Order: sequence, then C-alpha cells, then structure tokens
Amino acid sequence: MIPEYVLTVLEKLNNAGYEAYPVGGCVRDCLRGVTPHDWDVCTNAFPDEMKQVFADMHCIETGLKHGTLTVMSEGQPIEITTYRSDGEYTDHRRPDSVTFVRSLKDDLSRRDFTVNALCIDGQGGVIDMFEGQKDLADKLIRCVGDPEKRFEEDALRILRALRFSSVLDFDIEERTAKALIKKSPLLKFVSAERIFAELKKLLCGVRAGDILIRFREVFAVIIPELAECFDVAQNNPHHQYDVYTHICKSVDSIPPRDTLRLTMLLHDIAKPRCKTTDEQGIDHFKKHPSVGAEMADEILTRLKADNAAKDLICEFIREHDNRLAENERSVGRFIAKHGYEFFDDYLLIRKADTLAQSMYYREEKLADLDVLSKIRHTLEEKSACLTLKDLDLNGRDLIALGFTGKEIGVALDMALDGVISGNTENKKKELIEYVERQSHY
Repeated sequence: MIPEYVLTVLEKLNNAGYEAYPVGGCVRDCLRGVTPHDWDVCTNAFPDEMKQVFADMHCIETGLKHGTLTVMSEGQPIEITTYRSDGEYTDHRRPDSVTFVRSLKDDLSRRDFTVNALCIDGQGGVIDMFEGQKDLADKLIRCVGDPEKRFEEDALRILRALRFSSVLDFDIEERTAKALIKKSPLLKFVSAERIFAELKKLLCGVRAGDILIRFREVFAVIIPELAECFDVAQNNPHHQYDVYTHICKSVDSIPPRDTLRLTMLLHDIAKPRCKTTDEQGIDHFKKHPSVGAEMADEILTRLKADNAAKDLICEFIREHDNRLAENERSVGRFIAKHGYEFFDDYLLIRKADTLAQSMYYREEKLADLDVLSKIRHTLEEKSACLTLKDLDLNGRDLIALGFTGKEIGVALDMALDGVISGNTENKKKELIEYVERQSHY
C-alpha cells in the first residue's frame, strides 16, 4: 500500500525515535482503492529535529514555520509536517499561531473532515480516532468535532466539503450541511483564486448539479448573480424547469471539463434580466446570450480566471443559442470564425442545453445537432477552405495586382468569404477574378 520512497522516510524518522504516519487524502484514497497523487506524512518530530533526520537528503523548507518540510525521496516530494495545534483564526482562513505538539490526537483533532483525519502505520494498520473509516464506508463527509467551529476557522472548508461531496459522490452529514450553509457568508474572507480553484473541481464532479441545487445559498455568496435565477419561471413550451434548475441540470449534461461546465453554469445567467412575457403568457429571453457573455466576463474577472479561459467561456455563451442552418455554407462560416475544436464544443453545449429543457421537440433538436456534426466532418474530410492559409491566393499575389496596405487584408477576407459562400472556386485564377470583380462594386 505504501510506496518504497515513502517507507524510506517513515523508517528514517522511526529509527531516530520519532512517530511518523501517512495522513489525510493519501490514506483516504488508499482505503477507497485509488492510487494517491501524492503522500503527506505527519510526525512528532519538531522542525529542527526533522532537518537533522534528513540532513543527508535534499529538503525544501516549504513551510517550516508551520512545521512543514518537503523531503525528496527517490525523486519524489513528500510533505512532512509536525503534529500541531492551531491558535485563533481571526481571518477565518489561517491560524494566527501554531503550537508544535507531541500528541497525534491533538494534531488530528484540528483537521477538517473525518475521512481526512486517518493515518496508516508502516504495516498498513489504520489509525482512526474519529470514525473516519465508517464515514468512508457510508460515503459521508463529516467535520471533525464541531462543524461550525471548523468552518469559522477556515471558510475554504465550506467549498472543500462541497467539492469532496461532488467529486467523491459522497453525502454531507446533516450537521455539517447545516453548518456550511449557516457559515457561507464567511467565504468573503477567502481569496478569489482559492474559491475559483475549488469551484472548478467541484463543477467537474459527478454530483455537481445536485450540489448546486441543494446548496444554492452557498453559490450565491460566490456568484451573487446566480441568486437572480432562483425560482425564475420559464413559461415556455421548451422548458420544464426554472432558470436556476435548468442551469444545474445542464451542468450535469456536459463532459466534465472546467471550461464547459463553467459555460453551462453561466450560460443563462442573464435570463432574469432579459425576461419578457407576451400577451399569451409565454416568456421570452431575447438577447440573453450577449448580455450573459458580458455578465460572465464580469464574474470571471472577479474570480481571477485567466484571460484565455474567460474569453473562451464568454464566446461559448455568446454563441450557445445560435441556431445554425444545416448546410455547408452556414457551418463553414461558423468554423471559419471559430475553428473546428470550438465547433465541437459548441455542439456539446447545445446538446447539454437541450437535455436540460423539456421534451418539446427534444428528439428533433438532437437530430439537428447530429446533422450539423455530419456536415462538420464532411468539411474536414474534404479539406474545405475555411481559413486564409487554405486559400490558393496570398498577399504577394494581391501586391502584384496593385493592392496595398489594408486593401490586401480586405481582399483576402473577401476571397475567403467567396469560397465559403460557394460564389467562387478556391483556384488562384478564379479568386483573382472574383476579388477584382468585387472590388469594383
């Protein structure tokens, strides 16, 4: 169960007279039959004592003042941390002070959840002081000790609880669930970067939609605009859910890639602001994609999303309700603008949106998407001219014809549009004639 490079570290500490155990997520994963990504070790050796034990190994003092030393064992990093008890958490994020202790129980008592407060010894025996194995078997996320206190100490634990539930497909114990809702306003003390990192992992979990619905008050703290969508009816034959429930259902209906799931989380964020009701009582949401893209840009900027991801998600939202005609010209223009990869994701977004709607024309809508997909593959198979580099015409050709400056770019775009539209063949002679003809208008 424990790799040799980890056993080496444990043995060095044990031989020096200290306790040492793998702890936390690596133990949880082992007991679930999952190979850990990394290994953390806890020990009653104090920082200076650890440095002496590993004086002959490469060490990185990653967080020595908090008792953490990273030791490179057989080329693998292992974080080793001294047993400790924490002082007050006045910023609801990190302890004001840390006291190193010799008691394993004191150390495990300060940890977040019972399934993360498990240790194993060198022989594979489990040390379990808070019924973590039972919660693991019951698929339950439960705080160690008083849940309100745990969340007051570190508000990020609120999102970690939801993330573990979503990713591991675990329930959240009742007292823990009530406490995290009650303490959710404390998330304002957590940096946007940490919130966004947890949110992306949570959204890619198998229970994401269910978590979004059950704990919607928590997500409204992170993204207040989501609260505008709560219980907003969609009196329209295409919909069977309110706006927020539709959003959550759509998240579950798309592959678990963070950009796609963030797109679905935000794709209808503007519907409440764009809602109108006609004389027949039917609701409409005109311009919600463009308004939603602007709102998403503001939200993702607040969350410190990187610009590339933000721009991609906003463009997905802007295009998500675009109903393309089922012909090569329409699909070709779209791919020429965005690329094949974007088009493939666009189809996934359209499909997820459809699966979260009512059954009204659902089969027909999905069949239309299949047709668009076939057209896309046909275009790729025949190497359709969809970009400037595919043109049998270049800037040098146009310079020879007397085009200068910006005229060259305009002429190339004109030529490409002519090919995509089927108004000219992608052959140099025909392209030159087409450009010259169009330029005279």
